[in-house]
Amino acid sequence: MTRDDVTPPSAPAYRPEGLDDAFTDGGDPRPADAGSGSLPALGLVGWLRWVWRQLTSMRVALLLLVLLAVAAVPGTMFPQRPQDPAAVAAYLTDNPSTGPWLDRLGFFDVYASVWFSAVYLLLFASLVGCIVPRTRVHAAALRGRPPRTPRRFGRFPAQGEGTSDDEPRVVVERAAAVLRRRRLGVPWFRADVHDEGAGTWSVSAERGYLRETGNLVFHLALLGLLVAMATGQMLHYRGQAIVVQGTGFANVQAAYDTFERGTAFDPADLEPFTLRLDEFESRFDPVTLQSRDFTAYVTVTEPGGEPVERTVKVNHPIVAGGAKVYLQGNGYAPAVTVRDASGEVAFSGAVPFLPQDAVYTSRGVVKVPDVADGQPQIGLVGFLLPTAQEPAPGLWRSVDPQPQDPLLVLSVWAGNLGLDTGVPQNVYRLDESRMEQAVDDDGDVVTLYVRPGQTVELPDGLGTLTFDELPRFVALDLRHDPSLAWVLTFSLLALAGLTASLFAPRRRLWVRAAPGQRRDEGPGAGTTVVTAAGLARGDDVGLQPELDRVLARVLGAPAPSHDATGLDTPQEGRT
Repeated sequence: MTRDDVTPPSAPAYRPEGLDDAFTDGGDPRPADAGSGSLPALGLVGWLRWVWRQLTSMRVALLLLVLLAVAAVPGTMFPQRPQDPAAVAAYLTDNPSTGPWLDRLGFFDVYASVWFSAVYLLLFASLVGCIVPRTRVHAAALRGRPPRTPRRFGRFPAQGEGTSDDEPRVVVERAAAVLRRRRLGVPWFRADVHDEGAGTWSVSAERGYLRETGNLVFHLALLGLLVAMATGQMLHYRGQAIVVQGTGFANVQAAYDTFERGTAFDPADLEPFTLRLDEFESRFDPVTLQSRDFTAYVTVTEPGGEPVERTVKVNHPIVAGGAKVYLQGNGYAPAVTVRDASGEVAFSGAVPFLPQDAVYTSRGVVKVPDVADGQPQIGLVGFLLPTAQEPAPGLWRSVDPQPQDPLLVLSVWAGNLGLDTGVPQNVYRLDESRMEQAVDDDGDVVTLYVRPGQTVELPDGLGTLTFDELPRFVALDLRHDPSLAWVLTFSLLALAGLTASLFAPRRRLWVRAAPGQRRDEGPGAGTTVVTAAGLARGDDVGLQPELDRVLARVLGAPAPSHDATGLDTPQEGRT
């Protein structure tokens, strides 16, 4: 017998009775344009919905997070204009072909560039799109009830059973009370009692919502951290200033040696406080000469307030004008007086010399532009030795950071300092391109050795130099960032949320109490058979021990013991 004998080719296709729609009138059940293989157009709304779903997916969120880290790499490879404009200018000069292109693409101000901001905002939107739906679902789950008790417990990973002389309802209500016990004021389990009929009662309990709560708190804190950091970048300012002992500092932009600010911060909003360095103390180990303590005694005057004496130490800043004032460095600022060839004072003041080693061998430059007309400008370059020692003729060095026997060792330059060219100069460097170094009749470089209180003649009749005194200076770092407290708060919240999401177990427990009879007694001797089961999300070695503890409390029996791993130890007659 062939298939054609069973089902003739002309037999109609089977259709269930009562099926009455557009495809049952004998025509071709396919759409008219199905043969062309075309799909319905999504439209603008459909495309926007598709893009939003892709953006809020976990895969895209992780991709954007990695992309943000990659986008930040150029900020560490190239000099950044807000931090070091001189280095950017030097890079553009040294790389005339690639430098302008990098500048156009924003590689010298990465964190304010369009492409970095785009990645940042997309990650922000992705996090919002991920968190809001999950928060709504989690809030609904928190208001819901635990799942009902399953009919069979045989396939659950954690099981237990026992008997009780109490009624099933009494047993179940006691189990619910045990499961609802509070820890730190919060119920340990959410429990729901059910009457299953025929005298059987059960309780279903669930815990572990803290796990999802921690996950959401972590992501919300991460979102808050992004907002706080962005706000801090816009509203912060940071500046460095050198203050010589006996002089003061006013909190205005012009008083800073370096100053950087956020895009939304106006320097006119600086709070005009003043700070005066009264005294500076330093302590060093007498054997190793390692630094032990630095203390700056300052007087701070807030607007409308009285002068207040404060103390600044390393890692112990003070707060003035809403900014934290850190002690970043210190050194010596020899006070000198230079008279030109006509005997007029051309320069007088303290000049900071920067320490170069542990014994405070300090290098500095004294620039003297205000000389009489027709005379060359003067530049003095050299070192300050706090405790000078001459181990060999003509060879001087410092042997102690404290100023026990200070000595200035200077070379003299004459010519044009280049201060009128309009090109910014480093105050600690001398532009020697338009100057000549002073030499003696034998062609050797002239070196001046000056101690405090001494006056020496400058070569070539340039004038005189007097070493007046040796005050100290401090380098202060002032930082104002209104988002720091929020950054700390959100960081702690993120850590707490992550900890809860990793270590809070998600468990479900069920206890059923049903009427039964004792095995060793005849009919009518009633008892209650108690069975329990537990289920966890993933592998959970603590599930069975917790189920055993709950069952022991319900039945009034001692809790079974467990080894260090949380697994049950063998017991005779355990139920």
